[in-house]
Amino acid sequence: MAMPLRQSIRVGTYLFEQKVLRKREKFPLIVELEPLFACNLKCEGCGKIQHPAGVLKQRMPVAQAVGAVLESGAPMVSIAGGEPLMHPQIHEIVRQLVARRKYVFLCTNAMLLRKKLEKFTPSPYFAFAVHIDGMRERHDESVAKEGVFDEAVAAIKEAKRRGFRVTTNSTFFNTDTPQNIIEVLNFLNDDLQVDEMMLSPAYAYEKAPDQEHFLGVEQTRELFKKAFAGGNRRRWRLNHSPLFLDFLEGKADFPCTAWAIPNYSLFGWQRPCYLMSDGYVPTYRELIEETDWSKYGRGKDPRCANCMAHCGYEPTAVLATMGSLKESLRAARETVAGNRG
Repeated sequence: MAMPLRQSIRVGTYLFEQKVLRKREKFPLIVELEPLFACNLKCEGCGKIQHPAGVLKQRMPVAQAVGAVLESGAPMVSIAGGEPLMHPQIHEIVRQLVARRKYVFLCTNAMLLRKKLEKFTPSPYFAFAVHIDGMRERHDESVAKEGVFDEAVAAIKEAKRRGFRVTTNSTFFNTDTPQNIIEVLNFLNDDLQVDEMMLSPAYAYEKAPDQEHFLGVEQTRELFKKAFAGGNRRRWRLNHSPLFLDFLEGKADFPCTAWAIPNYSLFGWQRPCYLMSDGYVPTYRELIEETDWSKYGRGKDPRCANCMAHCGYEPTAVLATMGSLKESLRAARETVAGNRG
């Protein structure tokens, strides 16, 4: 795990305060903030642009976006959408969150990144998270447009040249092979030398145009077990806890804790997570206190049957790590090793 040491200490301190000192059962680890749904691509695995035209024209005000994060109290924020760089004030949202020492990851397909870089300032609290699903042919196919991979690579290089932290996010489907995963992660890790990489098995998002290529649980475990073989998992700078990677391989299993990565969008706080929509509430407190969290997760809700997404299971792995001295030491060793690398 290659999370910067400063961030690891901050998050660890926050977890200790929430769990041990305040004895809170439910608290946010990272907020998924969606200040718009509009996008400049039509990816087959995403359904955000299926919203009505009137919704796609909306942009969340800066004060509302920042206020939601502060209301939750989470130490980290993932800004998604849609394409966040289409928001005319996205740089101001980032600036205000960074000024409050929130760790901010701006998720982007990078089509606008080179044009917008001058609006942002490098900071240890800020990183661009560029979506890369595979090498050139595979990635361009997944986003339904040629040339996107090359632009994303050029944008990553330019952002790093200007001193920004750059991470990546890769989603894999049942059409992917272990070799596909190995090739793209080797490229990102060794050739582009991005700071961190996040990966996720595709979840059957209900509005996505393509409903045929999402992974099942056993497919996911087999795929990642083979991809991680031969020391790859230790060598890659993966932005995941060791226990979550164990989970992807089938070495460990956890219940879903979707409450730890809540989603806030133009509609409000979404229950139970950004992948499923069972209604919205205006405040974070209502989301936590009025949602029946016991109904969700594999074995409870049919829609969760094949889900192994990080939004539900990474927080569980993090909490399990915190509750085990052995796993805490293991995570600490990997963090130190990742920072040295």
